[in-house]
Amino acid sequence: MKVVVVSAGLSVPSSTRLLADRLAAAVSRTTPVDIEVVELRDLAVEIAHNFTNGFAGKALAAAQDAVTRADGLIVVTPVFSASYSGLFKSFFDVLDKDALTGKPVLIGATGGTGRHSLVLEHALRPLFAYLRAVVVPTGVYAASEDWGAEGLAERIDRAAAELAALMPLAPRRGEEAVVPFAEQLAALQR
Repeated sequence: MKVVVVSAGLSVPSSTRLLADRLAAAVSRTTPVDIEVVELRDLAVEIAHNFTNGFAGKALAAAQDAVTRADGLIVVTPVFSASYSGLFKSFFDVLDKDALTGKPVLIGATGGTGRHSLVLEHALRPLFAYLRAVVVPTGVYAASEDWGAEGLAERIDRAAAELAALMPLAPRRGEEAVVPFAEQLAALQR
């Protein structure tokens, strides 16, 4: 199985990428997967050009294909103005409208304060529900004070296990969902 990690961190090093890497490592500990990372920072110009000319450049097309073919996604964004970053949203805007249908997605975000933790529920979860993805129940938010604190590792492990449980049930590209959503959620409770 293949997991694609979409990281919208802008700096190097990036706490967003750090969280993405920790989530990917936790999924790898749970089930055998191939991991591919898509750094949106490197695609920013091609994403903007796609909006203005309607064509994806070579690197953006490869990222779109990777996301479409993935068995599961880990998506992580920094919080800007109490929501996901514009670059993060723009990437998902240039995907095919059916690319995420039935695809399991683990959502994550980073921010400077815990006050932004609801971004998972008021911005990320609705975005991926709109895209018809199956969002795992546990999202992971990491504020500056969470790094090295109790609780973050446990949230990461729980979310990773939920993603790993859903990936075998997801439809493959071009297939319809063969496992109803209620059964997918029941698999998480086992």
